[in-house]
Amino acid sequence: MPHSVDIHVGQRLKHLRVLRGLTQTDVADGLGISFQQVQKYELGRNRISASKLYELGRILAVQPGYFFEGIDEEICPETAQLDEEGARIASMLARIKDERLRSQIRSFISELANDQAA
Repeated sequence: MPHSVDIHVGQRLKHLRVLRGLTQTDVADGLGISFQQVQKYELGRNRISASKLYELGRILAVQPGYFFEGIDEEICPETAQLDEEGARIASMLARIKDERLRSQIRSFISELANDQAA
């Protein structure tokens, strides 16, 4: 059974990978491992060594300590799923170069969110 720390670190890895718009294969290539190994890291099934955490930090442009941030906070599965979806949307929005179009999309999302709240 995976340790809660390994699960947390894996979730942080997946969240940041998605936010950066990278595939598991992209990360795996940077580490010199298989994408299946990255899957196991993200699920917490395999522990990530200190040297791999260092390399992941380099690939994803964060300090290795990033993967442990919030370790003491309890994360519910619904919040983790929501964060992942939000990261995907943010990644897609960041790739739109036209600032006017990005602003219109943000306004559209804001209007939808306000309608749901009412």
